[in-house]
Amino acid sequence: MSDHANAETDDKPFYRRIRSFVRREGRLTPGQQRALDDLFPRFGLQLPTPAAPLDLTSVFGRTAPVTLEIGFGDGESLAEQAENQPERDFIGTEVHRPGVGHLLREVEQRGLTNVRVSDVDAVELLEHYLTPASLDCVQVFFPDPWHKKRHHKRRLIQPAFVRHLATRIRPGGRLHLATDWAEYAEHMMVVLEECRPWFVPDGPIPAPGRPPERPVTKFERRGEQRGHQVADLLYRRTDEPA
Repeated sequence: MSDHANAETDDKPFYRRIRSFVRREGRLTPGQQRALDDLFPRFGLQLPTPAAPLDLTSVFGRTAPVTLEIGFGDGESLAEQAENQPERDFIGTEVHRPGVGHLLREVEQRGLTNVRVSDVDAVELLEHYLTPASLDCVQVFFPDPWHKKRHHKRRLIQPAFVRHLATRIRPGGRLHLATDWAEYAEHMMVVLEECRPWFVPDGPIPAPGRPPERPVTKFERRGEQRGHQVADLLYRRTDEPA
């Protein structure tokens, strides 16, 4: 997930507002701009106005398990997953336009048909467009750790947000988190323990190594260069109503 992602939370209900991102544009290359202009109409997730739930079978033209990645950064790892798992469909949401453009180019160059790209805030996507139990997996890789204590409330992984994810992931589906900040990994584990009625560990927490289905990301390489230990945290959605 791109380093610009963050969350804003308070003690009020989810719908009062968690935001998963702050929009920061960055500089677009000519290739990224072309991708946004030419490829987003083909591979972008077309959201109805006014907001209404999406029929993902119609979106992808088939019935298949759907993975949502929140904050895909430059999108290369998401494209690699989609290429390696053609039996699955993938939605990536990212508000950093250079990253969106980069993923669109990857989708075209790899000839992928099982990826749709969203440029809206993940909370808006979850709240207004994705239906209950419509997702097989949600993955959040290397979100902004907001490592200063006074900024912890801005972290994306908070109980209210995880509870809302529980409404969108099917029973038996997976939540996959990854971070290279040890303190944030501890925070994530505490949050998921609080959400234990809806999620239970899917194996050892953290996992003993990088799960084979998750490609290495540039943020992971950057963290490892700084001496950070990567933690993958995998959970299963229970049958408990959320």
